[in-house]
Amino acid sequence: MSNLHKEEHNNENTSTEELHMNVDDEITNDERMEWIISLEHKKERIDKYITESIDNVSRSQVQLWISEGNVTVNGAVVKANTKLAEGDLVVLQIPEPKAVEIIPEDIPLEVVYEDSDVIVINKPRGLVVHPAPGHTSGTLVNALMHHCKDLSGINGELRPGIVHRIDKDTSGLLMAAKNDRAHASLAAQLKDHSVNRRYIALVHGHLSHDQGTIDAPIGRDTNDRKMFTVTERNSKHAVTHFNVTERINDYTLLELKLETGRTHQIRVHLKFIGHPLVGDPVYGRNKGIKMQGQALHAAILGFVHPTTGEYLEFSAPIPQDMEDVLSSLRSR
Repeated sequence: MSNLHKEEHNNENTSTEELHMNVDDEITNDERMEWIISLEHKKERIDKYITESIDNVSRSQVQLWISEGNVTVNGAVVKANTKLAEGDLVVLQIPEPKAVEIIPEDIPLEVVYEDSDVIVINKPRGLVVHPAPGHTSGTLVNALMHHCKDLSGINGELRPGIVHRIDKDTSGLLMAAKNDRAHASLAAQLKDHSVNRRYIALVHGHLSHDQGTIDAPIGRDTNDRKMFTVTERNSKHAVTHFNVTERINDYTLLELKLETGRTHQIRVHLKFIGHPLVGDPVYGRNKGIKMQGQALHAAILGFVHPTTGEYLEFSAPIPQDMEDVLSSLRSR
């Protein structure tokens, strides 16, 4: 397999001033995090620094932690607008979450597989996977709580049963755990990259390679913390493998296999090589085919069953709107 945009990135050399969580991991309750501030972050606001140092946390959440005294600089409680200095020791003590009631909701689910340990869902595009503070309804978790009655509690009140996620506007297969033992097993498989996750994607342009590997580190975009980008700064190792399955007019249909699971990984990597996803509202192009969400579908999901030890693999056909786009392109 040929390598495309191969970049060497050594995760073992991360310095103490940049201690970050893995994107694959969820923030755990009652966790202590520390940073020693480097020269490049001198005079930066502390709320901005912490927000950009932790994945999947909003600035308002960080400001709340600061106001509640959960953040100190050199041992002293500070305000959100405190400016940092080189050598400062920043400590964040993530508090236990306040009780949140998630209401089971009778939201239709396409169940691909289910037993007493695990459930596999074919998630439609547009459905958010789990609730967030202030938005506790209309998610996959609400639907699962109505359907299953029992889910693992490892990820806390807002994310019961959730082992991994796919974006709101990505469709396809996702597994959830019904008990803590199953959750631990599935999470371990994700961590050691033994879960088989394959995606179907329609991208702009013709890829010159029939197959290849995008090996490029991903971190937050310094100009917009809601976005991610390929960067050496405060980044995580990220690898995506691809195979071209069809070239159609000015577009290419790909099968992608994830080796790592960084936030927005496929979307960022495809933008990086100059072939963004069709319909991607954040990393795509505002021209050509119009879709409600990106043309990305989690088509295959394989894992070892946490109780039986049997390898299970499931597939889901691409959604109708994506099929319609492909049919239209082929008929031109």
